[in-house]
Amino acid sequence: MAIAQQEAPGRVIPILESEFSDFETEALEFLRGNRVEENFIGFRLKQGVYGQRQPARQMIRVKLPFGGVAADQLDVFAEVAERFVPLRKGHITTRENIQYHHVPLPLATEALKLMAEVGLSTREACGNTVRNVTGDPWAGICDDEPFDVTPYAGAFIRYFVRNPLTQLLPRKFKVAFTSSEADRSITGIHDLGFIPKLRPLNGKSEKGFQIVTGGGLSIMAKHAMVLYDFVPMDEYLRVSEAVLRIFERSDELRRNRSKARIKFLVHKVGIDKFRSMVDAELEGEWASKEIPLDDLLFFDDEQADAPDPDPRPSEPSTEDADAFGKFLETNVTPQVQVGYSAIEVKVFRGDLSPEQFRGLAQILRDYGAGRARMTPGQNIVLRWIPTRQVYDVWKELRKLDLAGSGAFEIEDVVTCPGTDSCKLGITSSMGLNTAISEKLAEMKITDPLTRSILINASGCPNSCGQHHIAEIGFHGAAMKSSGKQIPAYHVLLAGHRRNGNLRLGTLIRSRLPAKRVPQALERIIRFYEEHREEGEHFNEFFDRTGKQRFEQVLKDLTLPPEYSEESEPTFIDWERDQHYVLERGEGECAV
Repeated sequence: MAIAQQEAPGRVIPILESEFSDFETEALEFLRGNRVEENFIGFRLKQGVYGQRQPARQMIRVKLPFGGVAADQLDVFAEVAERFVPLRKGHITTRENIQYHHVPLPLATEALKLMAEVGLSTREACGNTVRNVTGDPWAGICDDEPFDVTPYAGAFIRYFVRNPLTQLLPRKFKVAFTSSEADRSITGIHDLGFIPKLRPLNGKSEKGFQIVTGGGLSIMAKHAMVLYDFVPMDEYLRVSEAVLRIFERSDELRRNRSKARIKFLVHKVGIDKFRSMVDAELEGEWASKEIPLDDLLFFDDEQADAPDPDPRPSEPSTEDADAFGKFLETNVTPQVQVGYSAIEVKVFRGDLSPEQFRGLAQILRDYGAGRARMTPGQNIVLRWIPTRQVYDVWKELRKLDLAGSGAFEIEDVVTCPGTDSCKLGITSSMGLNTAISEKLAEMKITDPLTRSILINASGCPNSCGQHHIAEIGFHGAAMKSSGKQIPAYHVLLAGHRRNGNLRLGTLIRSRLPAKRVPQALERIIRFYEEHREEGEHFNEFFDRTGKQRFEQVLKDLTLPPEYSEESEPTFIDWERDQHYVLERGEGECAV
């Protein structure tokens, strides 16, 4: 296989300036009343511009292929937040994108152009297309990978972006590349997932992928199944195209938009039948074409830009020792490259201010190779940091209010935007995140088994907050009392997403008023701690005790109060000041 020249960091998707001119023209014509709204929606979605529940405001979703971002791109993210976003922040999603909310449509083109100057693309970030291809944030630097999947994830992205085949699929199509069996990019919840493998061939090791398909959360969550145990590297794009060709012409799926994801086809016919369908598709005339893999690969030699791995060591001061020690234990991972470490920065609610974007960019310039990657847990991983300077980086992060320990632990709560912006949102999941975080801080949890519990929440059943795969998950709902509505949450328990062991949570019969969720969370945790056996993890405890025990623990909290002056706060959602009214518009995910 030919070795390509090094490419610019973060520049994976080609930028076409003509698309911005087209977008500006179409947006102005729409605002003048010269475009049918339904047609314009489909057009802007392909450019990553999504309607919000607030009139005349848009969400802009920026694709970060495999979560990768460069320092100069973080600087531009800061500028966009300052110039175009009323709340002055960008939001990391569970699919490793950056989203901006409440952007006026007339300003969207200018924001897109600004980001394009540093190689940032929103192309096909929304709509019925191949969405952002996510990846393992530790790809290329972890000690458990057969090989670095980054170049091949890049090739997949380049092959299918703007591909005529993928411009009007029955629904969105989500893809992930992971680095190892640990599956840190959670391939099991994707339409198509790639796990790197090696097999012996003529006395050497041949690279390839195990390919899984049919995963997905939302309504009727499904675990992906193995399509092929091993696909050689020169065939993985062809197999992927075969799957997408089958999906694209699935007219039965198109007839019911709520069940138009490929998981419904795969699980209806079964994986063996679906594999036969793919095999048959690969016999088609189209499959004889040449796919220029070498021209598509994305090569970025990060190590070439890395600083000296053995600089002057920095040692924590006495007053910093405890806090930095916890950070070192939970947020820092030694790279396979001796002398370097990767730092996972815990980002509260996934939100970054302009000052934080710029501060992170400067840290990457001063201490790293100018690269970072977003995580499915809404955090950011700083790569190629000399291990001897991790303390210096921690001090810089502290200035940005980003030095918190406990990444991928119980306080690292994941939530979607909910009713802050989403048309489909039922509840204020971001407000719930704050309330849960305050409760957990109050509880001062130190027990290692309890700290391994993960908490996710979504503002509706669609699982943008991935509530199905947390040990404790919540999704938005509504209930009534005294003729009034109450924001509420359903509870799922015993999901899991660590170390390649994916498990979908169990919905228990416990619908809770939103304002009681922190109290319910504390009960769940204390019930587990008080009654578990020695060394018993939360999910093992759940399996042993059964969901009915948890339902009984929460039973009194599920009863809605009668409306009164004393109970009035229960009728108001988190971070809101008005009585709750369920307002759910028509989302654009299926447009």
